[in-house]
Amino acid sequence: MVASRLKEVRRRMAAAADRVGRDPSAVTLVAVSKTAGPAEITQAYDAGQRDFGENRAGELTAKAAVLPADIRWHFVGTLQSRKAKEIAPTATVVHSVDRQSLLRAWSRTGGSAQLLLQLNLAGEVQKHGADATAAGEILTLAESLGLSISGLMLMPPQVDDPESNRAWFRELRRIRDQLRPDWPALVELSMGMTDDYEVAIEEGATLIRVGRAIFEQ
Repeated sequence: MVASRLKEVRRRMAAAADRVGRDPSAVTLVAVSKTAGPAEITQAYDAGQRDFGENRAGELTAKAAVLPADIRWHFVGTLQSRKAKEIAPTATVVHSVDRQSLLRAWSRTGGSAQLLLQLNLAGEVQKHGADATAAGEILTLAESLGLSISGLMLMPPQVDDPESNRAWFRELRRIRDQLRPDWPALVELSMGMTDDYEVAIEEGATLIRVGRAIFEQ
């Protein structure tokens, strides 16, 4: 069942990309495996999936220890500064850098993960993410620490209609494009989950984070 659900997600990804004239291969599917055990992750791996996401440091390191070494692990949850060292040897991408203290903590780990700056465009108090007005300061600090932030990440408001989030995805792309002249490495857009990844792809997502549509019935 995991393989068939994964195939359906990939089909819908390709269709969304085709609708706006994008190359489907320009979008990376991160299979968020926080609800899945090693057996289910292996089913997705056997079906060709290589990028998996976890939102807890302990889960990421525990699963990585027993699963194939060529898996690319994405940390997609809120990262505490004290946990940065724990995931540094394993994480390929950290989607949730959102404050200067976390950048400083990461710089001490020696980790080589790709870093994304998480923004909270809607200003939701229950969600993490930097204000867009702080992006320049965080990016400048990253440079001074010898770190490169390669894109932006967004968790928009939870809505019933995926179309309601189109404006948020479009705004994240606009901010990325506005910042790129000063920070040309800022390429990635991590946005879109199970309920709205097709809209996110239409608006330029390069990374989508899909869990429930793959691992849950």
